[in-house]
Amino acid sequence: MSADFDVDAIQEAEIESVTEDVPDLNFPEPIVIRGCGNVTVFGLSNKFDDEFPPALSGKVAPEEFKGTMSRLNSVLKKTLPINVKWLFCGCLCCCCTLGCSLWPVICLSKRTKSLLEKAIEWENTNLYRKLGLRMKLDKQRCPSNGNLMEYVILIQFVPKLSIHRPD
Repeated sequence: MSADFDVDAIQEAEIESVTEDVPDLNFPEPIVIRGCGNVTVFGLSNKFDDEFPPALSGKVAPEEFKGTMSRLNSVLKKTLPINVKWLFCGCLCCCCTLGCSLWPVICLSKRTKSLLEKAIEWENTNLYRKLGLRMKLDKQRCPSNGNLMEYVILIQFVPKLSIHRPD
């Protein structure tokens, strides 16, 4: 003798009861750190702004933030000049190679983005997660020209889980 239970109805009731218990959490908007360099290759600027955002005061020390930004900018400083050289060479040979000469630049840009994401993940693991923050590399539209995309660093506020509330 088995009773027929409507599993979907039970799950919906549980979800409703959980969402009613959770207060409306208003977290600040993520902090956007844009590139401020004079060279941009495939959306990556050669330098990110290292000015301390006022929204981070009380969360991160200005020295820690500047250290983070200098480590991220050093990754860009090492990799982007090579990308620019390959882009220049690729553009010169583009007509002869039917665009295939741009492949090295595309691969190098992906590598630069990957190195930057690894550096950001290291920063998250060693500092920002402990402080309730999360950095990530994100692609957004340029505010000056809506058709162009650029990579920015987002610093998001992560909600702290209440461990005292029952499941």
